[in-house]
Amino acid sequence: MGEFDLIARYFTRPVHRAALGVGDDCALLKPAPGMQLAVSSDMLVEGRHFFADVDPERLGHKALAVNLSDLAACGARPLAFTLALALPRVDEAWLEAFSRGLLALADAHDCELVGGDTTQGPLNICITVFGEVPTGQALLRSGAQPGDDIYVSGTLGDARLALEALQGHIALPPDVLAAARLRLEEPTPRVTLGQALRGVASSALDVSDGLLGDLGHILRASGTGAEIDVDETSKLIASRALFTGSTAYFDVELLRQCTLAGGDDYELAFTAPPALRDAVARAAAAATTPVARIGRISAEPGLRLADAQGHPLAGRYASFDHFGG
Repeated sequence: MGEFDLIARYFTRPVHRAALGVGDDCALLKPAPGMQLAVSSDMLVEGRHFFADVDPERLGHKALAVNLSDLAACGARPLAFTLALALPRVDEAWLEAFSRGLLALADAHDCELVGGDTTQGPLNICITVFGEVPTGQALLRSGAQPGDDIYVSGTLGDARLALEALQGHIALPPDVLAAARLRLEEPTPRVTLGQALRGVASSALDVSDGLLGDLGHILRASGTGAEIDVDETSKLIASRALFTGSTAYFDVELLRQCTLAGGDDYELAFTAPPALRDAVARAAAAATTPVARIGRISAEPGLRLADAQGHPLAGRYASFDHFGG
């Protein structure tokens, strides 16, 4: 099967928003009047971002999900995406499953595949996604104000827990590992919540490299500090609920490491004034996505961690860094 046969069989679909879709040198997109284009790119590399034996259907889902998560973080509605795919060889069973997972998520968010590229080489997936957001209403990292509440959507830490188990650092019961691995390999982009938070959240980003590291981007962009309730944050690991009365696998430090510094969560971290707590609750309900308040923005620079009793914690929780050694 040649390159263009591969594209035609697995990735060519009708498009409605683009004047040109797959098959020409460029796709042509035009945002609706009063809208700005939101654009994001992410790359997934075998051995760096996913294991070689990952389910290709889940991999297709995740490849698009991590990009949709970026659109969610700025409150944008998905429009279209391009796919650049390097393959060691043509494996039709793999391509069938990969494209199924990719396009199922695309259909769920009405996001069209409008172009891209394929080549032979080590397995590498690069997606560029396009969305639209009303002019001046995009959620940014730079709007947090002292006194703002800090929130996180959904659950944190399960992906890191799965990674620790898959790398042999800890042992988990099969049902717990299966649930945690699902969060690692098939994350849920919070697209609806991001749009619901327009006009409510003062700042936002998606949690991809670890909560504290990613939250640091908001603090630097906003010129603020933050105080985080570590114990409240540690409750957000969903896998803990699978244990029946036992926390043997969940010592305090493991919980904190997974929820504070684990990567691949793809939840939203955002800030909002206390006066808008009801509006945050309505946005969460409209998006059918739970949110938890885990701290507050402070005027004093720096990130301060405390337990439920308010005692400061000196532990260091390093988020993922691609070039961190």
